[in-house]
This record gives sequence, C-alpha cells and structure tokens, in this order.
Amino acid sequence: MTQYLPEISIVVPGYNEARNLRPLVGRLIPVMEDLGAPFEVVFVDDGSRDETLEILRELNAFDPRICAISFSRNFGKEIAIAAGLDQARGAAVVIMDADLQHPPEVIPQLVEKWRDGYKNIYGERLDRATDPRLRVALTRVFYRIIDHFGDVALPEGAGDFRLLDRQAVDALLQMREKARFNKGLFAWIGFKTIGVPFTVEERAFGVSTFNFTRLARFALDGLMSFSSIPLKMWAYAGILISGFALAMAAWFFVKTMILGVDVPGYASLIVSIAFFSGVQLLSLGVLGEYIARIFAEVKGRPLYLVAERIGGEKAKS
Repeated sequence: MTQYLPEISIVVPGYNEARNLRPLVGRLIPVMEDLGAPFEVVFVDDGSRDETLEILRELNAFDPRICAISFSRNFGKEIAIAAGLDQARGAAVVIMDADLQHPPEVIPQLVEKWRDGYKNIYGERLDRATDPRLRVALTRVFYRIIDHFGDVALPEGAGDFRLLDRQAVDALLQMREKARFNKGLFAWIGFKTIGVPFTVEERAFGVSTFNFTRLARFALDGLMSFSSIPLKMWAYAGILISGFALAMAAWFFVKTMILGVDVPGYASLIVSIAFFSGVQLLSLGVLGEYIARIFAEVKGRPLYLVAERIGGEKAKS
C-alpha cells in the first residue's frame, strides 16, 4: 500500500475545544480540497477535560487525513505547537487555532506566498473595533519593548497563525527549550518572511483561557527569552541608586559639618533601609527567574508526554 505523504500539514493545538472542532473541520476540509494538494490535519489535544478527544477519534474515523495526539496533561499552547510541528510531515506547515478565530479561508493566500518562494508567512492580525482598547495598547507597548530591547524584531500583528516551509520547521525543531515563546522563535529563525493581513473572527464557542494574568506572564516569557534587559536594568538601577546615595551623603555632610544643622537619623535611616531592601529583593527575584529557567532546562525532561495517538505517524519526539 502506497504511503500517503501530505504536501501541506495543518497543525491545530487546542484545549477544551470540543464544540469548535466540527465547525472548524467543516470549513477547513473544503478549503484544503480546493487547493488540490495532498494534506493532513494534525490536532494536538492539550490535555482537554471535555469531549475533545472523543470527537477527534470520530473525525479520524470519518477522514483518515485527520490525525491527533493527546497529551497526558495540559502542557500549554506553546508546547502544543511544538508537538504539532514534531508530528507534521508536510513540505509546508500551517499553524492555526481551533476556535475559528483564524479563518481557514486565508490559508490559500498563505500557500500562494509559499509557492512564490517565501518560507515564513505570518498572518498579520488587523485590530477589530470590538477589541478592548487596553489590551490593544498593552500589546503595542509589548512589541515596542521587544523591538527596542530584544534580540529579535517581532512584526507587529504577527501571531501563531502562519505557514512555515519545511526548512523553517526543521530549524524550529532543533530548539527544545522548555520556556517557549513561539512568536520570538518564529522571528529568530529568519528565512524569507512576509505578512498576509487578516481579520480575527469572533470565537465560535466557549471562552478564551487567556486572561490578563496569563497574558502578562506570556509577555514576561517573551521578554526574558529574547532579552537580557531585565538583568541589565538592575545594573543601571544600581548605578543610579549609588549615585543618589552618594549625593545624599554629600548633602548630609554639608548640612551637618558646614551649616551646623542636625539631621534626624531615624526616619531617614528606616526609609533608606526599606527602600534598598525592596530593590535588592526585586533584583534577586529577577535573577531567580532566570535561574529557575536554567534549572528547568538542565533537568532534561521531555517537552511533553503523549497519552494517545490517533492516526498519522509517530511523532519525531
């Protein structure tokens, strides 16, 4: 029997997306069939607690071009994307969300750019009128910070929705770090890159698992993964604080020894101790964050554990 080799792989990570799977497949399969290229759809079940796994089994039985891997627990979207890339066999790999916010109808535009010779084609998100203004503003600030202080420049509006050539995918597969920031990794690998504008659709069913706290943590991961500025800024802060302390010491000396004015010691001493203690603890916290990441890497644990495979071939790792 001839082995089915896809030209295009669609990687779809998801967590508790049972209600979105059938609508997604109902739109995705016709789009891919119209392209006329052999394809596969690789779902990554990120330890879902709803009926996601059961529906994936049904979809695979209905269409063997649909395959899936299911994690032993929730490892997070960044790891799920890495697992999908491990599993994908296509010469081109499209990454998209399961909640239909990434419209399948944009995929032909990504493929067209790929056939034109581009190897890293990202969906360029256009802001919607319904997007919270605070979130849009904070996102833009984050991009500015990364561009200014980071090791890579992130295209504004770029997210996970993209097409990667096999050469780009193989480059990503060499990077097995645990604290992953895929947007940064996509930019770091380089290759011939272009954006395709698209409008993010409303989530079909359910609610996003991302909240402000998780988004803040995600931003911190990005900053610490691709910039050493959190460490450097404490060196700069140390210089400033030392200069301030020397200036205050000089002022107290002049006031006491030359002007003959007594300087009350207790209040200023307590404030100074509290201030410098806070600065030291905060700087130690930043240092501890980096050390924790180093510790996670040197333990050498796998990125993820697979509880079940549905169709397809065994993942590379």
